Amino acid sequence: MQRKALKMFLHPGKEAEYKKRHDEIWPELADLLKSVGVQNYSIFLDPDNCVLFAYLEAEDLSLLDDLPQLPIMQKWWAYMADIMECNPDNSPKAVEIPSVFYLA
Repeated sequence: MQRKALKMFLHPGKEAEYKKRHDEIWPELADLLKSVGVQNYSIFLDPDNCVLFAYLEAEDLSLLDDLPQLPIMQKWWAYMADIMECNPDNSPKAVEIPSVFYLA
């Protein structure tokens, strides 16, 4: 299993809205993520600085490479753009976090 971690940046005051939107994640988006093997996907929030920490596992992380071109992903990004720091294409500004320790 391959693992991936990254951080994203929420606008202050949007914590409850971010949680609400993810509590109501679109079934077609959840299905898409599962279809490319995403498992154990978690997002945590540091309330002191509005930094989101995301962690996921997949058998082959390269299968995630085509997700940004899919309409449902672009629609989700547009939906989230008003509450997060985003790139010009509405994808969330994200910084990959390298693994430095793993206990299996």
